[in-house]
Amino acid sequence: MNAPIYGFAPPDRSGSPKSLEDYRGQVLLIVNTASKCGFTPQFAGLEQLFEAYKDRGFIVLGFPCNQFGSQDPGNNDEITEFCQLNYGVSFPMFGKIEVNGSSAEPLFDHLKSAAPGTLGNRIKWNFTKFLVNRGGEVVKRYAPTTKPEAIKADIEALL
Repeated sequence: MNAPIYGFAPPDRSGSPKSLEDYRGQVLLIVNTASKCGFTPQFAGLEQLFEAYKDRGFIVLGFPCNQFGSQDPGNNDEITEFCQLNYGVSFPMFGKIEVNGSSAEPLFDHLKSAAPGTLGNRIKWNFTKFLVNRGGEVVKRYAPTTKPEAIKADIEALL
């Protein structure tokens, strides 16, 4: 298996490091998001997954990213407000990050190497999803086109 993600501390909405240790023992779905993307309606499905399974130890972690077509240009507060108002998002949204290149958030470098995709150790587009088990290990990577509801069985298997 791969190393647990608990050593990472990506920026929260205020820009302060947020230790993933806080999520130890939970099943996580980590997603790079964008608020002006064709896949943006997936926020609704992600929120439905969170609501359905949060009482069983499941949480979605959203990471806004502006690297793909400049589809998340707002600041952290604007992005969070957009997600809450338009999709009822109540799962944690982190600060805006990069997921590819030399400035990529180290968490995403880890996720990509633990679960390479069609582009190897690169993220193809917004709404790439990574499922992490209760031990903090990356179990599976999903393409941006994979709808959140299609992940239900995999989540249930880990709960």
